[in-house]
This record gives sequence, C-alpha cells and structure tokens, in this order.
Amino acid sequence: MELFVSPTVLEAPFLDSRSEAAFAFRGRRGLEGPGWRWLELGVGKVNAAMTLAAYLEAHPEVRRVLLFGLAGAYPGTGLRLGDLVLASEEIQADLGTRRGMRPLGFPALEVRGARYYERFPADPAYTRELAGRLGLRPMPLLTADRVAEGLDEAHERRRQWAAVAENMEGAALAQAALWFGRPWAELRAISNLAGERRKERWDIDAALAALARAFVRLLG
Repeated sequence: MELFVSPTVLEAPFLDSRSEAAFAFRGRRGLEGPGWRWLELGVGKVNAAMTLAAYLEAHPEVRRVLLFGLAGAYPGTGLRLGDLVLASEEIQADLGTRRGMRPLGFPALEVRGARYYERFPADPAYTRELAGRLGLRPMPLLTADRVAEGLDEAHERRRQWAAVAENMEGAALAQAALWFGRPWAELRAISNLAGERRKERWDIDAALAALARAFVRLLG
C-alpha cells in the first residue's frame, strides 16, 4: 500500500473524488482509495514526524511514502507560482548550529549503518519513477520551523544551503521514513515566493491545480 501524506486537508482536496472511504487516525483525517491511503500530518516538523511514525508503527503494510503540499520558492531559482518541485533531498536547516549538525560531531539520525546530519536524500528509485512520470528534475528542498520572513532572509537561506524552496515538514518526514526503512519522496507546488508574506501575492489555487494535475498522472 502506498501512503500519501500532506500537512493539511487544504492541500489535498482533489483526492476526495478519488477515494472510496474516509477514516480517522489519532485525530488526523484520512482517505482510502485503490492501493493507496492519504493521511493528514499536521503542520510543522513535530506533527509530521510523530504522525508518520505512529502510522507506520500501526500499519506495516505501508511500502512507501509520498509527501506532497505547498512550498515557498527562493528568489532567483526561476520557479514560478504553480510550478511543481520534486525533492532530491531535504535539508534540516535549523537543528544544531547555523551550519547544521555536522559541526557538533554527531548525526541527527543513525540507522542501518548510515549517518544523516542535516541532509536527508529522497529514495533514488521512487524519485526517478516520479520524475519520469511527471517530467520533473529533482532539486534540493529546505525545511525550517520558521519560514523566511523577508526577501533578504530568503536569499541568505538559498545562498547557504543551495535549496530551491522551503517548507516546514519535509526533513522531519524524511527522518521518520528512514528510521522505519520506508522509501520516501516529496512533491511540492509553489504557492508563493519565500519571504513574501503578503497573501495577495500568493497563488494557492494555481499550486493546488498543479498538484491535482500531477495526481491525475500518478493515479491514472
């Protein structure tokens, strides 16, 4: 069974018409379709990690996990509102030092002989499959508890980490999926420019429409 997850219900309205049943899990909402389930994670790293970990513990039949949702694009990347971005990796940008966990000398996660400090690679095979089906080139995404609150901060994050967009859940989900040994991938739609806090300059409708079109391809 394939598990789709998004931080909020608002990011998954297009799955309602494709589902066969609804369910609840620890207060989170879910949908079920042929060969897949969708689960609401909650916003932020803590919600994402604890919801996914609890669900995987209770449902060993999950064979891989796809996180999808909205993201803010960094200036200068060429990404436009409504574009889709497939993660090559997730960067945990605000754990440890300003340069991550590596300067502290111990990893954020050590599992099955691998050490992960601040970078969590998406599953190569799953990501290649999605890239081929959606016509996308995987690129690095950044996770932070606090979004960039101005363009200067957004430019600095892009310069430091070489990421193209930011979100608040990806690295936490990646860490939980790796801990449980499940392949993971991530698809984000650009709803705004990172650092731009004026909602009238966002286009959430275009981002959701892009995700809906992607799932037409993914689900057939």
